[in-house]
Amino acid sequence: METAVKNAFNQGAAKANAAYQTARRRYTVDPITRLEGHGKIDIFLNDAGDVERAYMQVPELRGFEVFSLGRPAEDMPQITSRICGVCPTAHHMAATKALDDLYQVQPTPAARRIREVVYNAFMLEDHALHVYVLGGPDFIVGPDAPAAQRNIVGVIQKVGVEVGKKVISMRRRLREIIAYFGGKVVHPVLGLPGGVSKPLAAADLPRLKEIAKDGLEFALFTNQVFHDIVLKNPDYVKLITSADFTHKTYYMGLVDERNRVNFYDGLIRVVDPSGKEFAKFPVRQYRDFVAEHVEPWSYMKFCYLKPLGWQGFDEGPKSSIYAVAPLARLNAAEGMATPLAQKAAEEYFATLGGKPVHHTLANHWARVVEMIQAAETLVTLLDDPDITSPDVRVIPTGKPSLGCGVVEAPRGTLFHHYETDDNGLITKANLIVATQNNAARIAMSVEKAAKGLIKGGNVSEGLLNMVEMAFRAYDPCLGCATHSLPGHLPLAVNLYGADRRLVRQLVQG
Repeated sequence: METAVKNAFNQGAAKANAAYQTARRRYTVDPITRLEGHGKIDIFLNDAGDVERAYMQVPELRGFEVFSLGRPAEDMPQITSRICGVCPTAHHMAATKALDDLYQVQPTPAARRIREVVYNAFMLEDHALHVYVLGGPDFIVGPDAPAAQRNIVGVIQKVGVEVGKKVISMRRRLREIIAYFGGKVVHPVLGLPGGVSKPLAAADLPRLKEIAKDGLEFALFTNQVFHDIVLKNPDYVKLITSADFTHKTYYMGLVDERNRVNFYDGLIRVVDPSGKEFAKFPVRQYRDFVAEHVEPWSYMKFCYLKPLGWQGFDEGPKSSIYAVAPLARLNAAEGMATPLAQKAAEEYFATLGGKPVHHTLANHWARVVEMIQAAETLVTLLDDPDITSPDVRVIPTGKPSLGCGVVEAPRGTLFHHYETDDNGLITKANLIVATQNNAARIAMSVEKAAKGLIKGGNVSEGLLNMVEMAFRAYDPCLGCATHSLPGHLPLAVNLYGADRRLVRQLVQG
């Protein structure tokens, strides 16, 4: 009896020690911060205190493909804009373009220009959100600053109240353009198959032109802020170009007929890690090039290049992983579409060692370059004399069957794919969003940063924040990115007794 008791005690002690050692070697960042949606990072250390594995996990559900079934296709621009309160304009516009394709109709010239006005205003204000509020604090306040300071309040304290007012005011005014055409900012009602719901009144044009002109000044001001705070700090430049934040992957982005960056329309271009064109295709062919891989530790699917097959979380020419978002768009294109943005891009590539740039944190600088293009494009569109034409819609007459739409969301390439019956009711919907396209590279970035930064069991809050910087550079939207089919989450309910011991577990697969 005594031996049995001793054995039981020893076994219990061994289990307790094992649990303690596991806890000592596991660090969890939950929730991860300054992004759209919810996620966490689990970091596992080996006996030497170095990182063995690191996982970025996304436990959210997005079931829009399921509960869109049976709905009229023309409802999709309003339904899908509810996916995210930060980037509803991207979903709204991708859905609208999918309806154009579904009903075989092209918008009028004025309608297309209005769509592009709204979209470039959105790109400019959304990029400003990330530069100053989400990603900016890591550089403006500092990656090692106390967590309570790494936010918009800390940014304002660093750059001054007047600059803070400028940022808030400019974003509000740019959003007025979206609200003018869409009725509201967060869930705009603008796009219709074949056009838009509202023309631009000539009397209102001067006000919008003034906002666009000020928006360009703001973009150039932001470029100077980035130079003064980030590029003049050698420690930040060293961090951006460090191996811990570098991956040589493929890159994808929309380009115009001259292979220049385009946010609203064009062909999808993919380049390999050396910058050589790998593929160029219209949106209807996306399924020939994009496939999705599933891992058991995340509800987010991992996209890869279908012709190359899934090769695992690896980089280099034999990998099939690609990136989207600002860094990728600049790599995938042969230039910017506007002169000031082109000048900024040339400095960007020259400073970072040539094209393509593989440094994940360079997304922040690329984002500023794109702000300049969005602002320049906005000015040009509003100077077009046809922008006030009342002819803003072609009524569709085609029979619906299949429609695909694509735009460049601030976070990267966004695909919408709908199939309907003869009455235009949705029978299939597939959305591949920017963060899904980036998911594999994000997972690699988080793990590589963790392995490079955490050594010998030294795990500080500042180091954990720098690991978070690896995903934050992509400006991910996890609410947009997650799938769970057939539309529900696996659910586990644990029932505990009064003594806090597990009595029963109920599982729904």
